[in-house]
Amino acid sequence: MRKCARCGKGSIIRGKRKLLRGHYNPTSQSRKYPNLQWANVDGKRLKICTNCLKGLHRKRKT
Repeated sequence: MRKCARCGKGSIIRGKRKLLRGHYNPTSQSRKYPNLQWANVDGKRLKICTNCLKGLHRKRKT
């Protein structure tokens, strides 16, 4: 499943809103997935989102 192992961020369904002659026409919906990357967290290799990955790097620097 495409879900962040650290924060639980998952996929969402979004639709485009196309302006057509003064009215918004809700067109096709598509599923958007989080940007997951492999990372070593506490000795385990997990798929985490890039926001969590940035947070890990911030903690290590200080």
